[in-house]
Amino acid sequence: MAPDAMAAPAAECQARDAIALHQAERLTTLLGKLTSHNAFYTRKVERTGIRVRDLTFPRDLLLLPFTTKSELVADQSATPPWGTALTEPLDQYTRYNQTSSTTGRPLRWLDTTESWQWMLVCWKAVYRAARVTGEDRILFPFSFGPFLGFWTAFDAGIQIGAHCIPTGGMSSQLRLALIETLKPTVICCTPTYALRLLDVARALDGTASELFKSSVRVLIVAGEPGGSIHATRARIEQGWGGRIIDHYGLTEVGPIAFECWDAPGFLHVNEGEFIAEVVHPETGKPVPDGQQGELVVTNLGRTASPVIRYRTGDIVVRTMDPCPCGRSLARLVGGIVSRVDDMVTVRGVNVYPSCIESVIRNFDEVIEYRSTVTYGSSMRTLSIEIELLPTVSDPDLVADGVATKLQEALGLAVPVSTVDAGTLPRFEMKARRFILEKNGGKSRGEL
Repeated sequence: MAPDAMAAPAAECQARDAIALHQAERLTTLLGKLTSHNAFYTRKVERTGIRVRDLTFPRDLLLLPFTTKSELVADQSATPPWGTALTEPLDQYTRYNQTSSTTGRPLRWLDTTESWQWMLVCWKAVYRAARVTGEDRILFPFSFGPFLGFWTAFDAGIQIGAHCIPTGGMSSQLRLALIETLKPTVICCTPTYALRLLDVARALDGTASELFKSSVRVLIVAGEPGGSIHATRARIEQGWGGRIIDHYGLTEVGPIAFECWDAPGFLHVNEGEFIAEVVHPETGKPVPDGQQGELVVTNLGRTASPVIRYRTGDIVVRTMDPCPCGRSLARLVGGIVSRVDDMVTVRGVNVYPSCIESVIRNFDEVIEYRSTVTYGSSMRTLSIEIELLPTVSDPDLVADGVATKLQEALGLAVPVSTVDAGTLPRFEMKARRFILEKNGGKSRGEL
């Protein structure tokens, strides 16, 4: 691979004041285009009583109102099916996607050809940091539904000249056969599905299978926090023999952040195309770098369907410390720590799904798991079900080990039970392993 293919571009290595000036100019231009053209944001700004032309950025960024997902859902309900957060006439929109609806009603999202191309530019930054070039062969093991993330990855891969292989509608067994035949060098999928393919390969031939290690050198993962959870990424990298590169994005926002080759566990925010703030989840006030807070994002180039100061609901820790790769972009320590609505208090202890995963993924014997929080008139309780490799001779010993490590990590006694092989659900896209269940099983929810 040529050295210039691995180097961080100058635009991602600028001084912080140059980045702020660039963002201010882009935001001023964006707001000028939205005024009187985007009904949703015209109303929001008018309600504040501020005049956009009087604002100076970045100083006045905090004067702009937040945008929330619930607002956008309500807008689409009031003006179905698209809502009013569109800047261009409807006939200019060429792409449709929707959110995964893991936490409620899905959002329908439209893009023009121009706004779609902007997202492809953002995805090329992901590929560049992952050292993926036109010489690579990229396989996409997921069904091509209305999920935005890897549609943009696929189109961007084509534009950089890579050989892109879709595998929608295929079983895991057929995808494994295709990997063995076509020998892709890059895989784009969720962390859960990367692990699932390892499990299927193990069931087919009794080993972790050498077919991965023969060609795959990079796995770009997204959709879940697993790519930045040490135990999860270690299991994937060991099984595949390739390097994990984590990526973060949202349907309504676009491809926001990416991991570089030099600093595992940190996500660079693409600050040339996004403004990222970190605020207190309850007060909305900025929090200092190095402390946990909710990520708030403004996309600067998706003019046809933008979001301004969008509250993502994702908890992060931001740092401005320099990266060994040379990029001066803000970084998210440990990727996405959790979601605002993921935290559940059990017997006085705050429990996050990512913490449970970080413990369980250290046990190679565990193929799949499910966490259930039971609530009702009495205190909430947490229990864990684990599904083990068929070769495990003493399931109770593994369950006891998991329970011990969970108690050490959470300060909470958690009952852990084993289930029969094939009992727990498998996931191709975002996994749903954190279940809220009302006493008696009458009401269930998923996080």
